[in-house]
Amino acid sequence: MEKLLANIRACRICEGLPLGPRPLVQANASARILIAGQAPGRLAHAKGIPFDDASGNRLRDWLGLDRAQFYCAQKVAIAPMGFCFPGAGKSGDLPPRAECAPQWRAQLLAAMPALELVLIIGRYAVAWHLPQMKGLPLAELVRDKVAPHAQVLPHPSPRNNRWLKQNPWFEARILPQLRSRIAEVMA
Repeated sequence: MEKLLANIRACRICEGLPLGPRPLVQANASARILIAGQAPGRLAHAKGIPFDDASGNRLRDWLGLDRAQFYCAQKVAIAPMGFCFPGAGKSGDLPPRAECAPQWRAQLLAAMPALELVLIIGRYAVAWHLPQMKGLPLAELVRDKVAPHAQVLPHPSPRNNRWLKQNPWFEARILPQLRSRIAEVMA
């Protein structure tokens, strides 16, 4: 695992990125939860810490984890579909670079045999982890348990406040179940 992480962190496959490559990944062979997101944002790139922003605060709250638990690689892996900040577009960050997942994802997942729960955030993560569900509406993917050891989540960004208001069942029904499952897996 250490050699694989060193290779990922040294990767320069996407050398032309606006802020340059800076692969961000948190993983350990003993990790039990995988957070499979899109790609680090500008702030994460600058700090070198995934989800160290408003989105991360909301995600930790959703999961019922404090910072120490969330950033404990022995329990929680954070492996986005693209390990580097892809740059900004007109209405948010660009999608994760297409080269990253085929290069690293299968190797990384194979190196984490203890995974019990995968939290899938965003359509690119859905397309990789649940290809049969690609294209289905987010609300359907989040509301309906689509895989036994996976949970699709909306992105925790403040940009999704509207979705959260339109789907109050998420906080009322899904989050309590998710927190219970996470507490069970983290024990």
